[in-house]
Amino acid sequence: MRESVEAEVMMNFLVSEELSFRIPVELTYEAADPYAVRMTFHLPGDAPVTWAFGRELLLDGINRPAGDGDVRVEPSVPEELSDVHIRLQVGGDRALFRAGVAPLVAFLDRTDKLVPLGQEWTLGEFDEHLEDALGRILAEENAG
Repeated sequence: MRESVEAEVMMNFLVSEELSFRIPVELTYEAADPYAVRMTFHLPGDAPVTWAFGRELLLDGINRPAGDGDVRVEPSVPEELSDVHIRLQVGGDRALFRAGVAPLVAFLDRTDKLVPLGQEWTLGEFDEHLEDALGRILAEENAG
C-alpha cells in the first residue's frame, strides 16, 4: 500500500499589493501522520521552508476562513472557488500566498483515498507513534 501522497503546485508569494512572484510548493501527506499536511516553500535564494498543519484546516479553508493561529486559509474572494490565501505567521513575521483551488482539491482527494477523512484514528500505527509524530512536527516548527 502506498504510504504517502505528494504534489507540486505553483503558488503566488504576495510580497505587497504591487509585488508577487510564483514559487513551487511541495505538498506532502503521510499515512504515518494522518492528521497533517506539509507544505515546503521554495523561495528564491533561501533554503526551503516546511510548514505542517492540519489537513482539515486546508480543506475547510477552501470554502470559508479557517485557522486561528500561525496558519490561516481562506478563499481569496468570498463565495468563489477559484483561489485561496494561505497566511503563515511566526511572531511578527508574516507571509501570504495565493494558490489555485483545483490543485489543492486534487491533492486532498488523493489524501482522502489514502486515509479517508474522519478515519485517521483507525490507524493503530499512528496511535503507537503519536509522541514521535508530535516531536517531528515541533522540531520542524522550531527549525523553521
